[in-house]
Amino acid sequence: MDLRQELLLFLQTEKMKKLDNIYSLIGQELNRLNQVIEDSLQSDNQLMNTIVFNYLKTKGKQLRPILALLSGKLMGGINEHVITAGAAIEILHNASLIHDDVLDQSRQRRGADTINSVWDNHVAVLVGDFFVSRALVCANRTHNSEILNVLANLGANLSLGEIDQFDTARNHNINEEAYFKIIEQKTATLFTSCIEVGALAAGASANDLGNLKEFARLLGLCFQIKDDTFDYFHDPVVGKPTGNDLREGKVTLPLIYALSLDERPERDVMLEILNKPAYENGDIDCLVEWAKDCGGIDYAYGKMHQLCQEGEALLDVYGDNECTQALKDIFHYIIERNK
Repeated sequence: MDLRQELLLFLQTEKMKKLDNIYSLIGQELNRLNQVIEDSLQSDNQLMNTIVFNYLKTKGKQLRPILALLSGKLMGGINEHVITAGAAIEILHNASLIHDDVLDQSRQRRGADTINSVWDNHVAVLVGDFFVSRALVCANRTHNSEILNVLANLGANLSLGEIDQFDTARNHNINEEAYFKIIEQKTATLFTSCIEVGALAAGASANDLGNLKEFARLLGLCFQIKDDTFDYFHDPVVGKPTGNDLREGKVTLPLIYALSLDERPERDVMLEILNKPAYENGDIDCLVEWAKDCGGIDYAYGKMHQLCQEGEALLDVYGDNECTQALKDIFHYIIERNK
């Protein structure tokens, strides 16, 4: 094993230790939250129950419900309403993923076949709609209209973010301001909502709520920037082909940065390639490699570290404790993750 492999193994081990520490901190509550999700998605329809059961067998890192639990714990403790609110937001998040798989014609998610690939788009859309309704029912059990309002606004913001991304791609409105507006709506708003419902259920003050929501917004922006950098590398672990976003008309931060460099002599040529009605062989690779050569990946990482510093500063007011350390560890995990 060479030095690079040893370093990668060390970093991966340290990342998993951080996640393990977080799971040990709120593991029982997270298990309870998952049970609430399962119970909330039960119905009298056997086919729906079968689809839901198979879908829930495969879970991700569950960062979003973890954020809800941590914010509740930080704000006074994880009560039953915090768990229920976290479950509601996770159900709604999964509804959006099911619908996204239909839109993107995805065949797999988290290593498992998607609902639309096993059944069809019609069934997948109906299952996604079922998840939306159950999320609202679940949120209503908190008897907190503010939490219900968060979920209602979240659904609208996620849709608007996707529409903005489509409109930006269609009109080639490629600049950093437009990019951050899109990722704030389509990604950061979900992280913000997770933190918000947990804090609301724990009885957080308006000042604390604003502070934690801003931390979550920065975290969500960082998550999407990192996700977008995967598109510039072919990695079988990530399972995402290089340039996939560009093929869908999505211009992300590394290329946006490269295109902002007016002094680069290749810039006009790259703009011509980007604005083609249809890409030819080699066009995607050309844009991807040029963005990397211009320092686009380094620029993206610089932005992520800046967001992380700003986010950590917001937590300093709460002192050094298990919850604030866990939230900081999540930020670093997001930057360091490889999938």
